[in-house]
Amino acid sequence: MAFTAKDVQALREMTGVGMMDCKKALTAADGDKDKAIEWLREKGLAAQTKKAGKIAAEGASFAVVTEKGVGVIIEVNSQTDFVAKNDVFKDFVMALAVVVAEENPADVEALKNCRYPGTDRTVDSVTADKVLTIGENIQIRRFVRYDTGVNVPYIHMGGKVAVLVNLEVEGIDAAKVEELGKDIAMQICAMNPSFRDKSDVDSATLDKEKEILMVQAKEDPKNANKPENIIEKMVMGRIGKYYEENCLLQQAFVKENKVSVEQHIASVAKELGGKITVKAFTRFQTGEGIEKAEENFAAEVASMIK
Repeated sequence: MAFTAKDVQALREMTGVGMMDCKKALTAADGDKDKAIEWLREKGLAAQTKKAGKIAAEGASFAVVTEKGVGVIIEVNSQTDFVAKNDVFKDFVMALAVVVAEENPADVEALKNCRYPGTDRTVDSVTADKVLTIGENIQIRRFVRYDTGVNVPYIHMGGKVAVLVNLEVEGIDAAKVEELGKDIAMQICAMNPSFRDKSDVDSATLDKEKEILMVQAKEDPKNANKPENIIEKMVMGRIGKYYEENCLLQQAFVKENKVSVEQHIASVAKELGGKITVKAFTRFQTGEGIEKAEENFAAEVASMIK
């Protein structure tokens, strides 16, 4: 079966694959588009398998709030920072955030089975095509969705860090807390708190911290002659410092470090005549916790010329 340049173009638009590969697919499939798509799928899946061994520790974290007020933060990884700046990759990440907002998948696996916007295909299927088109391993790593309250997103350095803040607001127009939400998000981005409030610190974490501080205090020569109860009081004082460093609401507000974040929120709420509560927040730093491979460039070049 013969095919034309228009057939090649149509196949390219359907799959997002390069013109030459589309021509090869149509040739191999004797002009049959369905078979050509199947041929490209097979090549795409093969490429994805080959790339899967490559560590995807770059990429982008993205936060957005839809017109309905649903907030989504998502991280998608690639192998290189260069690809993360590619418009095709960025559009893909934004589309995934829309899917999460609209479909509310339970987890990443459920997201992969959702329909990709503007197509009748799954997210997983389209991801395979992106691997083929971009030429790198791409992994959807994680996402969080908030569908109540006021959600405020913040993206730092083009997706190196993303933050989503979820506020509960009473007696105040939501639009009036946007600036506060942005300030809190920037605080979270810069200071990376582990907890929302000191009441959220679990007992295991607190006990471990007390244990460490107790050992430090006892080993300090200045405390050699101090009784146990005095050392315990000193440790409890240092726990207060732990809260100030690790709990968002107890941290010094970065724009005015003479007050805590909690005090600043209370001040803004009073000024606006209502109540504002930070219910939750999520901070994604792209690639955090992923072990990056140590590439031996000389060995890689040598292997290519054998």
